[in-house]
Amino acid sequence: MEKELFTAIRAALCQQHVDVTEGRMMSSPAIHYKGKVFAFLSTKQNMVFKFKNTELLTNYGIPATVFSPFKTKKPLTGWYEVTYQNHQRWKILSEEALALAKNN
Repeated sequence: MEKELFTAIRAALCQQHVDVTEGRMMSSPAIHYKGKVFAFLSTKQNMVFKFKNTELLTNYGIPATVFSPFKTKKPLTGWYEVTYQNHQRWKILSEEALALAKNN
């Protein structure tokens, strides 16, 4: 279910925006804007988004989890993981991450 939802969100964004493409991030399926990743599906089947801070997630009432895929390295700065439990917010968060990517 998680991968199917991610794939549907990615396909819709690719159709709606010329510079949005499919790609990879750390061997996981990702969504790119002009070649830069702004969202991807983690190996735990959660969506991971590139945001400047946790403010947006807090505004949507989603607990912010800093994405930390490595056991011996620090978390990835600016990347936040949202579990499937909050999948109803994945689409809007993808759009928000895309908007931030366009502004950078």
